[in-house]
Amino acid sequence: MRETLSLQSMDDGYRALVIGASGALGTAFCELLREDPRCIAVRELGRGSLPRLDLEDPPTIAQAAAELSVEAPYQLILHSAGLLHRSGVQPEKCLAAIEADALQAVFQVNAIGPALLLRHFLPLLHARGAMALLSAKVGSIGDNRLGGWYAYRASKAALNMLVKTAAIELARQRPQARLLSLHPGTVISKLSEPFRGAALARPARQAAADLLDLIDCLGPAESGGFFAYDGERLPW
Repeated sequence: MRETLSLQSMDDGYRALVIGASGALGTAFCELLREDPRCIAVRELGRGSLPRLDLEDPPTIAQAAAELSVEAPYQLILHSAGLLHRSGVQPEKCLAAIEADALQAVFQVNAIGPALLLRHFLPLLHARGAMALLSAKVGSIGDNRLGGWYAYRASKAALNMLVKTAAIELARQRPQARLLSLHPGTVISKLSEPFRGAALARPARQAAADLLDLIDCLGPAESGGFFAYDGERLPW
């Protein structure tokens, strides 16, 4: 990990927007971007920000984008929010554990909300900018060997399709822009804490730095791709 972040693919004086800024990765993204001498502004969005953005309250997505349009364009937009578990929502170990309410909640946060983010925030992206949404390797259909986690796996697979489809449209309008679906690995956070493998989790700052380095390296030809934090292209 570099001592000081400096995104060379961004213009000097670029603006960044972090959605889901209060989470472990979102906070780390904001800290690192504020340390980049090339970045002049970092805007944070989330349920506690002004304007407020709540993926489970769709009107707030459009309203936040409308308010931030006066600051646009942003050369970097990062979406780091997601839902794996909370009270009443747990990863399913078998089909018998699937519940409609939990399934709907996970899809709202991991797929439907991000679809609306793409609709309302892609127009705010710089013509040579990058927008990255955090997915998960368990959303890979080709890499699914263990099963389980129905809602989370399926919602992240849906997110990957949304990103791929939107990237095709984006390429027609702004061929130098990048739209990416990224797997951060296991990160020390409330999301990973209850699960096996958390002991091997990486600090959020390290994970965020890896992802920013990756974004910096990926060009327009990779737009629409699904990548792990180490640069591996993941199977759909």
